[in-house]
Amino acid sequence: MTIDSMEGRPLGQEEDAELAQRARRGDVGAYEQLVRRYQQLAVRTAYVITGQSADAQDAAQEAFVKAYYAIGRFREGAPFRPWLLRIVANEAINRRRSSRRKAALALRVAESRPSDDAAPSPEAAALAHELRGEVVTAMNRLRDDDRLVIAYRYFFDLSESEMADALGCAKGTVKSRLSRALKRLQREMPSPPGKEAGG
Repeated sequence: MTIDSMEGRPLGQEEDAELAQRARRGDVGAYEQLVRRYQQLAVRTAYVITGQSADAQDAAQEAFVKAYYAIGRFREGAPFRPWLLRIVANEAINRRRSSRRKAALALRVAESRPSDDAAPSPEAAALAHELRGEVVTAMNRLRDDDRLVIAYRYFFDLSESEMADALGCAKGTVKSRLSRALKRLQREMPSPPGKEAGG
């Protein structure tokens, strides 16, 4: 097994494949297990696109319904998570387009991870909060596809292979899209003190 094939391999991928195959054969309970496993990730993915909690919940729910009816077309042996996330992203994009709302990405959904680190000093906490705010503001100015590729990689920990499946593109394209998105994000970030033009 190559290092590349092991990169970011989610725990339970074999179990996902088994559940997906059972669901293809009509086992509703198997599909319900997949829904429970990926419900939070689906909502977080939809939220990256819609920027609205209610819309994200609705998009995720609708995506699970669509995925259920499309499970017969799910390719045997393919990873389930990126297949599902592609459906979720498409549903969220469609929902956002139809509502004509200009949504903003709130990265707080990605901040919910518990940390075992010691509590930071008040100064470090204030700096981290300020930086987080700057990142959120900068991310909000990016295009939807840039926000999505950054979120898939850094907030949802998808491997490049999973990202390629979820985005419907080649693995090499994922690298270039992520690189361009990060460059655009960097341009949107405020300059550090002393680095302003002419400074």
